[in-house]
Amino acid sequence: MLILVLSISAGCKVQTNPDASGPLFSDLVWSDEFNRPGAPDTFLWSYDTAGNASGWGNNEWQFYTDGREENAYIQDGFLHIKAIREEMQGKAFSSARLVTRGKGDWLFGRLEVRAKLPGSRGIWPAIWMLPTDWDYGGWPKSGEIDIMEHVGYMPDSVFASVHTETYNHVIGTQKTKGYYLPDLHEQFHVYSMEWEPDRIRIFVDSIAYFTFIKETAEPRLWPFDKRFHLLLNVAVGGNWGAVQGVDSTGFPQEMIVDYVRVYQKK
Repeated sequence: MLILVLSISAGCKVQTNPDASGPLFSDLVWSDEFNRPGAPDTFLWSYDTAGNASGWGNNEWQFYTDGREENAYIQDGFLHIKAIREEMQGKAFSSARLVTRGKGDWLFGRLEVRAKLPGSRGIWPAIWMLPTDWDYGGWPKSGEIDIMEHVGYMPDSVFASVHTETYNHVIGTQKTKGYYLPDLHEQFHVYSMEWEPDRIRIFVDSIAYFTFIKETAEPRLWPFDKRFHLLLNVAVGGNWGAVQGVDSTGFPQEMIVDYVRVYQKK
C-alpha cells in the first residue's frame, strides 16, 4: 500500500464514464454479492497473514487474523472487515486482509467494489491489487495497483496510485492522485478500475480521476501485462496511517462492502 502521498488535485479535470458496467468490459467473470451470512466464501477468498511479524513493511499496528469471524463476516448482504482494539500476538489491534489470489486472478478488465469506509484517526483501509506470479521480481518490480486508499487523518479524501520499479514511493516517484469525497464514511461509493493493455483508469462512482498510461513495454515502466489479484483490508497505524497518530478510542472501525464485480471483454 502507498506510504508517501502527494498533494490532492482537487481542481483537476475529471472524465465521466457513461456506462456503469464499463463500455469496454461487459462480461461478468467473477463476483461476490455477499448474500450468504457468516464467514466469507473460501471458494472466493483467502486471508493474508504472512507479514504480521514485520508490520507488512509499513510498521502497521494490526494483526491480521485467518478466518476469524470477529474480523471478517457477512451480515445482511454486506461484508464487514473490522479492526478491533485488542492485544493479539504482540499487536494492539486485530483486523483482516482478504485476498482472491489463486481464486480470482485477472489480466485486464473492469473491477468494481461498492463500499463504505471506516473513519477514525489512524485507520488505513484499502482496495488494491498485487501480481499473482511476480514474474518481474519482488516489489515494486512486478507492480501494484491501488484502486482506493484512505487514511483517517484526511477524512474527506481517497487516493489512487500505481507502483512500478521506475515509479514508486521509496524513490519518491510514485504516480498518485487524491479525490475529494466528504461523505465517504456515511455513504457507499463504487471504487473501480478499468485496466487495458495500454492504460489504467481509476474511478469513484462514474468519475475517472486517475489515469496511468503505458509509456513503453519495458517492465520497469509497465509491468501490468501479467495477471493480478484483489486485496481488501483495513490496516491501523503504519508509516502513512499513523502520520498524525492513532485515536485508540475510535475503535472498532470497519469497511463495509456491498459487492465485488469483475468484468472482461466477451
